[in-house]
Amino acid sequence: MSDVRLIVAGAAGRMGRELISLIAASDGVSLAGALEGNGSAALGKDAGSLAGCAPLGVAISSDPLSCVVKADGIIDFSTPRASVELAALAAQARIAHVIGTTGLSSGDLQAIAAAARHAVIVRSGNMSLGVNLLAGLVEKAARTLGPDYDIEIAEMHHKMKVDAPSGTALLLGEAAARGLGVDLDESSVRGRDGHTGVREKGSIGFAALRGGTVVGDHMVIFAGPGERLELVHRAEDRGIFARGALRAALWAQGRKPGLYSMTDVLGLGE
Repeated sequence: MSDVRLIVAGAAGRMGRELISLIAASDGVSLAGALEGNGSAALGKDAGSLAGCAPLGVAISSDPLSCVVKADGIIDFSTPRASVELAALAAQARIAHVIGTTGLSSGDLQAIAAAARHAVIVRSGNMSLGVNLLAGLVEKAARTLGPDYDIEIAEMHHKMKVDAPSGTALLLGEAAARGLGVDLDESSVRGRDGHTGVREKGSIGFAALRGGTVVGDHMVIFAGPGERLELVHRAEDRGIFARGALRAALWAQGRKPGLYSMTDVLGLGE
């Protein structure tokens, strides 16, 4: 049986290098391409060497089309603009697209959903098993406890992260909103400063901390009358995200076109 041929987008980034190393060390998969944006200092370099493993004979490129024609799937931790463009290419080529990019706008999400009519697209704000289990617990807790328990989501990441709240925090917020039966965009509070007044019942608060080399910490707090429930996930190694993304890319092979999540990949749906 031939290898599943994968492209890594955002190849020079932390997650890109982690993915390339994982693919090089895994059976049944091979690196078909490695992508970076125009002007990247990594262009032309061997993807394996850049990732700290043996040379793979795959040069980092800024031309996705030349890579897509010889691939079965894309694993993408890049930028919102690049992810939208790659989703359209995946739809044209009828290959799988796993998206771990965060900071996507509502317009970006609409474009990705449109591409999913012709491609298998797996998108998640976090690819780890633990976080997706946490999301299920958050939804159940919100449904059980109801609006009498105030929900606050706190997250901390390394100082180089450029978007806030994190994609994982938003994923957890969406789970809480589903549990409450509300729309997250209408219920979320993204920061407090000055005289804010009393907390609105049923709102979902977010707090983002940045510093050091923190891989990713997330806490969901349910603060009720006389008691507090805290659900916590701490990522200690970026490998958990790479392993989840690779699992998603393999799961996507042979599926019907559509927009999927890690809940589908991991079989966590009720």
